[in-house]
Amino acid sequence: MTEEPISKSELGNHLLGACDILRGPINQDEYKSYITPLLFFKRISDVYDEETTDALEFSGGDEDYAALPENHSFEVPEGCHWQDVRDTGANVGKAIVDAMVGIERANPDTLSGLFSSFDDASWTDKGKFSDERLKDLVEHFSTKKFGNRNYSADMMGDAYEYLIKKFADMQKKNAGEFYTPREIVKMMVSLLEPKPGETVYDPACGTGGMLIEAVRQMNNSKLAYGKLYGQEKNLSTSAIARMNLYLHGAKDFRIVQGDTLREPAFRNGNALKTFDCVLANPPFSLKNWGSDEFSSDPWGRNIWGVPTDKSADFAWVKHMVCSMDEENGRCAVVLPQGALFHGGKEGAIRKKLIKSDRVEAVIALASGVFYSTGVSACVLFLRNNKPAEHRGRVCIIDGSKIFTAQRAQNVISEENAQEMLSLYRSYEPVVEKCAIATLADIENEGYVLSANNYVEREREKVEPPAETRKRFYELLRQTKQSEERLLDLLTKGGYVDGE
Repeated sequence: MTEEPISKSELGNHLLGACDILRGPINQDEYKSYITPLLFFKRISDVYDEETTDALEFSGGDEDYAALPENHSFEVPEGCHWQDVRDTGANVGKAIVDAMVGIERANPDTLSGLFSSFDDASWTDKGKFSDERLKDLVEHFSTKKFGNRNYSADMMGDAYEYLIKKFADMQKKNAGEFYTPREIVKMMVSLLEPKPGETVYDPACGTGGMLIEAVRQMNNSKLAYGKLYGQEKNLSTSAIARMNLYLHGAKDFRIVQGDTLREPAFRNGNALKTFDCVLANPPFSLKNWGSDEFSSDPWGRNIWGVPTDKSADFAWVKHMVCSMDEENGRCAVVLPQGALFHGGKEGAIRKKLIKSDRVEAVIALASGVFYSTGVSACVLFLRNNKPAEHRGRVCIIDGSKIFTAQRAQNVISEENAQEMLSLYRSYEPVVEKCAIATLADIENEGYVLSANNYVEREREKVEPPAETRKRFYELLRQTKQSEERLLDLLTKGGYVDGE
């Protein structure tokens, strides 16, 4: 059994091997309903074993001490460990279900709903799964360890990304609701610069990757405990986020399942609770999101007008603005680039947002860097209390050519992300890449924030007409000479028209 850290590509290959075992009894778009909870189960057992090993080493081999709850992130009841399922000879599907239910019940505050949210998985249906097939699947996952020592990044986010990208029905499942490419997440958190002790909130938290990255950039400080907040509409995804954070060492956080736009979970009386850092990649251009209810929003988010029910993009922006701490609040949000130039109600809201002088930076991203959509995206960076030298100005970055091309997918590499961050931090214009626009400049452009309206382009060298004519006649002369030489060769060779 390998002890080496697992790379992202190795994880993908391992999951593909699990999919091959499932191939036949179930459809491809159902794979993640089986593989994801099984990976969670194995990961929980592996992390529990890591903690047991640490406690045994600390206590000089005292097994009673190693089993104490305070030495573990969660409880794995007797008979509910991965190895117990692996040792099962018959009715393997029932053993899997019993173990998952047992773990949920033993950890109601942290793991409730983690497995049961995948209620479309029919482990005990022997018409689909023979014991032999399930044993093969269990043994496949047993060949690798998935503890924290073996995978330092967001394993569950990477696994979800892979399964969605590879097998999910893109017409039914929008992967953008679940996963944001890692380097874009890192760039957004770097823009926010969360400090230990500050609060961090993601109103569309998916699998929790942005909150995990915020803790990582705070060097896993214990001061982050109790300061992490997230809300996620999808039941199984919110359960994934809770376990994901817990397994990354975030001992105290609040992840709530629910519809943020219709029923925000974090409130302070008749207003929203506010946070130091707010970040999200909400679903792009969400339709039928509840604009009628928003028009009389009881939590004070109805500022600057109400977007239509055709797109919730600026409803998310307004929710996040109202969730920013009045003095220290910063916000980074991923939006489709259309939000930078659309007119109508969106344009009217964008105008008021710009005039409030909260927009510190706009980063237009290259197309094709999100797995679920061909729509080009951007990152909007907002701040309630901008530095004096940034007030009345906006840094507009054209990142459309700052990417790394790969065979199947454009990606933002770490170097690409650092280049865009450097452009923001310098806050100086750079030809072809960055402009610093004043509010007056933006007003003159009709409050459009598209990079093409502001970023200076390299001027093409204009050739004088006389030079162009001279080049043309020289090329014409050379062409005539070539034709004459060709005709001469054909004539000498005996190949003349009519012969």
